Amino acid sequence: MSEYQAIKEEMCEIGRRMYARHFVAANEGNLSVRVDEDRVLCTPTFFCKGVMSPDDISTVNMQGEQLAGKRKRTSEVLLHLEIMKERPEIRGVVHGHPPHATAFAVAREPIPTGVHPEADVFLGEVPIADYATPGDDRLARTILPFVHKCNTIVLANHGTVSFDVSLEQAYWWTEILDAYCRMLILARQVGRVQRLSDAECRDLIELKQRFGLSDPRAGEEFADADLTTSPLFRDTWAQSRADARAFGRTDIEDGLVDKIAKRVVELMKQ
Repeated sequence: MSEYQAIKEEMCEIGRRMYARHFVAANEGNLSVRVDEDRVLCTPTFFCKGVMSPDDISTVNMQGEQLAGKRKRTSEVLLHLEIMKERPEIRGVVHGHPPHATAFAVAREPIPTGVHPEADVFLGEVPIADYATPGDDRLARTILPFVHKCNTIVLANHGTVSFDVSLEQAYWWTEILDAYCRMLILARQVGRVQRLSDAECRDLIELKQRFGLSDPRAGEEFADADLTTSPLFRDTWAQSRADARAFGRTDIEDGLVDKIAKRVVELMKQ
């Protein structure tokens, strides 16, 4: 039996799940697991993640140099390694193109918080990193402003990357994110998305902390802020050319628009 056989089998299983849920197509996406201080298992390039076997998994060091494996390692492992260097506790990284979340990436539409409890608790605010060519060294650097504040990042015009202390948990965040984005898209078709109140958002952050999950919005800098109108990563939107168009208005602003429209109608009747 090959070294790290159980971990490689888990990577193949996660690859099959991603392929089955259409989070990747053809040869898209990549997975990695850090197995010791200087060794990382990663998926191969130009190979379908839905049909991998343990023998297809490559081994690299923390500089990205391939140490073992019959297939060439993915070029995007550099993104995974950058995350692991910045966050030594991270053991699993999942990169894919889940369709609903990638729709937000292509539109560069910030994903709203304060809408759905599970999304707020398990994801929190999800930033949009600037675009860089896939496989390029610059792609790895685009996530640096965010990697210490979240476990899931949208890559502009590209896809998503999720990471955590295990590959399974990293995959969970990808699945939760895409389900949430699908929910948002459907809700927008039905009508206006209703936001939770600031107090309700703070209740969810407290619940998140009880689960042992951190959230920057629990810090003192947000103590007096209205969480419904103070996105954590708003100051980074300009860099990635993100703009809240579909989900940009708050309930307060919507209420103001309704009042103005009503007043205009009243004046027209006079």
